[in-house]
Amino acid sequence: MKKILLLALVTLINIDLSLAQDKINWLTFEEAASMTKSNPKMILVDVYTDWCGWCKKMDKETFTDPKVIDYINSNFYAVKMNAEDTQRTFEFKGKEYTESTMAKAMRVSSYPNFVIMDAAMENITQMPGYRQADPFLKGLDNLMDKFGKK
Repeated sequence: MKKILLLALVTLINIDLSLAQDKINWLTFEEAASMTKSNPKMILVDVYTDWCGWCKKMDKETFTDPKVIDYINSNFYAVKMNAEDTQRTFEFKGKEYTESTMAKAMRVSSYPNFVIMDAAMENITQMPGYRQADPFLKGLDNLMDKFGKK
């Protein structure tokens, strides 16, 4: 019975994701870590702060572009991480983190910053700074060519 319920849930989620490509499917860090175990994908971590104007510009312009939405949802698990959140905790590789301590562990020092991780949850690279849709897609595509499975 549990398997049937799990299968039904996964099917509904997949149907919902395929129909609702009008926004990026943002996850928490621990959700992405869990999902990549059963369905390996690279992870795109958007490290931001509430006061960052360029972060807000990325949210309003770049992350609403249909090509960006489709590309990220198809190729990555997308994570939003507030570099100043010291309240919410999660466990990763046997250690407890807040979003703030994880951003520091990833060596993020400017915002917005996009940390790219492979399916084994290892950092590959960072893409710091604001980017318009087309340059952002070109950068992600270059990373997929180099590190991802196409």
